[in-house]
Amino acid sequence: MNIKYVAFILAFFLPCFANAGPYTDDLSKCLVESTTKDDRVALVRWMFAAASAHPAVASIATVSAEDLDKANAETGALFMRLLTETCEDKARKALAYEGNTTIPTSFQILGQVAGSELFSSPEVTQAMAGLRHHIDEKKLEALRK
Repeated sequence: MNIKYVAFILAFFLPCFANAGPYTDDLSKCLVESTTKDDRVALVRWMFAAASAHPAVASIATVSAEDLDKANAETGALFMRLLTETCEDKARKALAYEGNTTIPTSFQILGQVAGSELFSSPEVTQAMAGLRHHIDEKKLEALRK
Protein backbone atom coordinates (compact mmCIF):
# COMPACT_ATOMS: atom_id res chain seq x y z
CA MET A 1 0.00 0.00 0.00
CA ASN A 2 1.27 3.47 -0.90
CA ILE A 3 2.51 5.43 2.14
CA LYS A 4 0.29 8.40 1.19
CA TYR A 5 -2.81 6.23 1.59
CA VAL A 6 -1.64 4.90 4.93
CA ALA A 7 -0.99 8.46 6.13
CA PHE A 8 -4.42 9.56 4.92
CA ILE A 9 -6.16 6.73 6.75
CA LEU A 10 -4.15 7.30 9.94
CA ALA A 11 -4.81 11.01 9.81
CA PHE A 12 -8.53 10.27 9.61
CA PHE A 13 -8.40 8.58 13.01
CA LEU A 14 -5.99 10.94 14.72
CA PRO A 15 -7.11 14.25 16.15
CA CYS A 16 -6.22 17.20 14.01
CA PHE A 17 -4.63 19.97 16.00
CA ALA A 18 -4.44 22.48 13.18
CA ASN A 19 -7.07 25.15 13.08
CA ALA A 20 -9.37 24.71 10.15
CA GLY A 21 -9.41 27.60 7.76
CA PRO A 22 -12.41 28.85 5.78
CA TYR A 23 -11.81 26.47 2.87
CA THR A 24 -11.53 23.46 5.16
CA ASP A 25 -14.72 24.63 6.88
CA ASP A 26 -16.45 24.82 3.49
CA LEU A 27 -15.27 21.34 2.57
CA SER A 28 -16.36 19.97 5.95
CA LYS A 29 -19.83 21.47 5.51
CA CYS A 30 -20.07 20.04 2.02
CA LEU A 31 -19.11 16.56 3.23
CA VAL A 32 -21.69 16.61 6.00
CA GLU A 33 -24.45 18.14 3.87
CA SER A 34 -23.75 15.79 0.95
CA THR A 35 -24.04 12.57 2.91
CA THR A 36 -27.20 10.73 3.74
CA LYS A 37 -27.92 8.99 7.01
CA ASP A 38 -27.11 5.71 5.22
CA ASP A 39 -23.73 7.14 4.13
CA ARG A 40 -22.94 8.12 7.70
CA VAL A 41 -24.02 4.69 8.98
CA ALA A 42 -21.68 3.09 6.43
CA LEU A 43 -18.88 5.34 7.65
CA VAL A 44 -19.48 4.32 11.29
CA ARG A 45 -19.60 0.66 10.26
CA TRP A 46 -16.23 1.11 8.53
CA MET A 47 -14.72 2.81 11.60
CA PHE A 48 -16.03 -0.01 13.81
CA ALA A 49 -14.82 -2.71 11.43
CA ALA A 50 -11.35 -1.16 11.23
CA ALA A 51 -11.15 -0.63 15.00
CA SER A 52 -12.15 -4.25 15.60
CA ALA A 53 -8.71 -5.27 14.34
CA HIS A 54 -7.09 -3.78 17.44
CA PRO A 55 -5.93 -6.51 19.82
CA ALA A 56 -7.57 -4.76 22.79
CA VAL A 57 -11.05 -5.37 21.38
CA ALA A 58 -10.50 -8.44 19.24
CA SER A 59 -12.08 -10.70 21.86
CA ILE A 60 -15.35 -8.72 21.94
CA ALA A 61 -15.61 -7.49 18.34
CA THR A 62 -15.11 -9.92 15.51
CA VAL A 63 -15.41 -8.67 11.93
CA SER A 64 -14.82 -11.11 9.10
CA ALA A 65 -12.32 -10.31 6.37
CA GLU A 66 -15.23 -10.17 3.93
CA ASP A 67 -17.15 -7.68 6.08
CA LEU A 68 -14.04 -5.53 6.49
CA ASP A 69 -13.42 -5.59 2.75
CA LYS A 70 -17.06 -4.63 2.11
CA ALA A 71 -16.80 -1.74 4.59
CA ASN A 72 -13.54 -0.61 2.95
CA ALA A 73 -15.15 -0.72 -0.49
CA GLU A 74 -18.26 1.20 0.60
CA THR A 75 -16.24 3.85 2.38
CA GLY A 76 -13.73 4.15 -0.43
CA ALA A 77 -16.58 4.74 -2.87
CA LEU A 78 -18.08 7.32 -0.50
CA PHE A 79 -14.75 9.15 -0.15
CA MET A 80 -14.23 9.17 -3.91
CA ARG A 81 -17.77 10.38 -4.64
CA LEU A 82 -17.48 13.18 -2.12
CA LEU A 83 -13.98 14.33 -3.10
CA THR A 84 -14.11 13.92 -6.87
CA GLU A 85 -17.76 14.65 -7.61
CA THR A 86 -20.03 16.18 -5.00
CA CYS A 87 -17.50 18.39 -3.20
CA GLU A 88 -14.77 18.50 -5.85
CA ASP A 89 -14.63 22.31 -6.14
CA LYS A 90 -14.44 22.78 -2.37
CA ALA A 91 -11.82 20.03 -2.07
CA ARG A 92 -9.65 21.62 -4.78
CA LYS A 93 -9.83 25.05 -3.13
CA ALA A 94 -9.15 23.67 0.34
CA LEU A 95 -6.10 21.76 -0.91
CA ALA A 96 -4.84 24.74 -2.90
CA TYR A 97 -5.19 27.32 -0.13
CA GLU A 98 -4.81 25.32 3.06
CA GLY A 99 -2.76 22.26 2.19
CA ASN A 100 -2.91 18.52 2.62
CA THR A 101 -4.28 18.47 6.18
CA THR A 102 -7.59 19.82 4.93
CA ILE A 103 -8.83 16.41 3.71
CA PRO A 104 -8.32 14.46 6.95
CA THR A 105 -9.56 17.43 8.99
CA SER A 106 -12.76 17.63 6.94
CA PHE A 107 -13.37 13.90 7.11
CA GLN A 108 -12.76 13.99 10.85
CA ILE A 109 -15.69 16.41 11.11
CA LEU A 110 -17.83 14.06 9.04
CA GLY A 111 -16.75 11.18 11.29
CA GLN A 112 -17.72 13.18 14.37
CA VAL A 113 -21.17 13.86 12.94
CA ALA A 114 -21.61 10.19 12.04
CA GLY A 115 -20.39 9.12 15.48
CA SER A 116 -22.74 11.52 17.25
CA GLU A 117 -25.64 10.01 15.31
CA LEU A 118 -24.54 6.55 16.45
CA PHE A 119 -24.29 7.55 20.09
CA SER A 120 -27.66 9.33 20.03
CA SER A 121 -29.41 6.09 19.14
CA PRO A 122 -31.79 5.05 21.95
CA GLU A 123 -30.29 1.55 21.93
CA VAL A 124 -26.75 2.86 22.37
CA THR A 125 -27.87 5.35 25.02
CA GLN A 126 -29.55 2.53 26.94
CA ALA A 127 -26.47 0.32 26.67
CA MET A 128 -24.23 3.12 27.92
CA ALA A 129 -26.60 3.88 30.80
CA GLY A 130 -25.51 0.61 32.41
CA LEU A 131 -22.31 2.42 33.39
CA ARG A 132 -24.22 4.22 36.16
CA HIS A 133 -24.41 0.94 38.11
CA HIS A 134 -20.62 0.97 38.40
CA ILE A 135 -20.13 4.60 39.44
CA ASP A 136 -19.65 5.60 43.07
CA GLU A 137 -21.70 8.80 43.38
CA LYS A 138 -20.36 9.54 46.88
CA LYS A 139 -16.75 9.56 45.65
CA LEU A 140 -17.68 11.81 42.74
CA GLU A 141 -19.51 14.17 45.08
CA ALA A 142 -16.41 14.30 47.30
CA LEU A 143 -14.45 15.64 44.32
CA ARG A 144 -16.67 18.72 44.29
CA LYS A 145 -15.82 19.62 47.90
